[in-house]
Amino acid sequence: MTIAQTSNSRARVADPGEGIGLDELALATRNHGLPLEALRYDVTPPGLHYVLTHFDIPATDAHSWQLEIGGAVDRPTTLSLADLMRRPAVTSRVLLECAGNGRARFEPRPVSQPWLLEAVGTAEWTGTPLAPLLTEAGLSPDAVDVAFTGADHGVERGVEQDYARGLPVPEALRPEVLLVWGMNGMPLLPQHGAPLRLVVPGWYGMAHVKWLSRIEVLTERFTGYQNATAYRLKVDADDPGEPVTRIRPRALMAPPGWPDFMTRERFLRPGPVSLTGRAWSGRAALTGVEVSTDGGLSWAQADLAPADPAHPYAWRAWTYDWTATTGACELLVRATDELGGQPVEQEWNRQGMANNLVQRVPVTVLP
Repeated sequence: MTIAQTSNSRARVADPGEGIGLDELALATRNHGLPLEALRYDVTPPGLHYVLTHFDIPATDAHSWQLEIGGAVDRPTTLSLADLMRRPAVTSRVLLECAGNGRARFEPRPVSQPWLLEAVGTAEWTGTPLAPLLTEAGLSPDAVDVAFTGADHGVERGVEQDYARGLPVPEALRPEVLLVWGMNGMPLLPQHGAPLRLVVPGWYGMAHVKWLSRIEVLTERFTGYQNATAYRLKVDADDPGEPVTRIRPRALMAPPGWPDFMTRERFLRPGPVSLTGRAWSGRAALTGVEVSTDGGLSWAQADLAPADPAHPYAWRAWTYDWTATTGACELLVRATDELGGQPVEQEWNRQGMANNLVQRVPVTVLP
């Protein structure tokens, strides 16, 4: 019996009314999202930052670990972590968001890691720029893509693989792209890719390859599973679709008041309430954030913190002053960038990718 015969070979969409299954529950216990109250932090503490691991967290040893750079280069090279850490270091505050964030809120639901809204975080990543390393290796003038391979190994949809992603050469050569060994002033934690990971500001999390072990320059497009099959925006199973790349605009609200344990419905008292949260986009500059306190019937501009030139790829804080009155209501928030805004109705795709549907927060204001 082959691996393909023992594993689903095609992404599945849940039947109408089908609840989350044990396989999805197992994924949800291995991975975790940001508690939305942690939106209060400019920089997400590592234990609260979202985590997604496709396969097992590999056992790596920083002292013996090596990074290979090869393929279509004049001077293939192998570097230790110490070699990299002797190079010029940069610390950059960068937001990461999983491409599947919001998947579980699609209807019908694509069956996979059942993210709601919490697959996000902003950290300060320390490492060295990738572009000088590629330049020193001597990129072929025919180079098209750069493939990044991690030490994590497994099977996805019947395909045995090391996790690997490709970037177009112009993206890989952006000065902001880093080979990272530190997070929030500390060494990377195992679940965040220790001893070395890639950080590609502005792109969804699938591009930020963890446990990075090999970089290969290619003279043709990378056709590995995680580029050619996974992370595609498509409606039909046989449609090749468009690749997922940069992060779409999104705003999230730190739910006000206090929660019901099971349903997470919010409760608060009447009177002045400061609604707060974060907004971001990886594809274009943010232009505004709007809040609705009546279920989307009307919208008002929130106060959006100015962009920080020192941290162009971090999230931005927003606030909105609301006077709560007794009764049930639904709070909504949406962000807009220079290319457009968040949809109020879902824009469905088969893999559940890049769902930036507006957040809705049911609230009961008690007498």
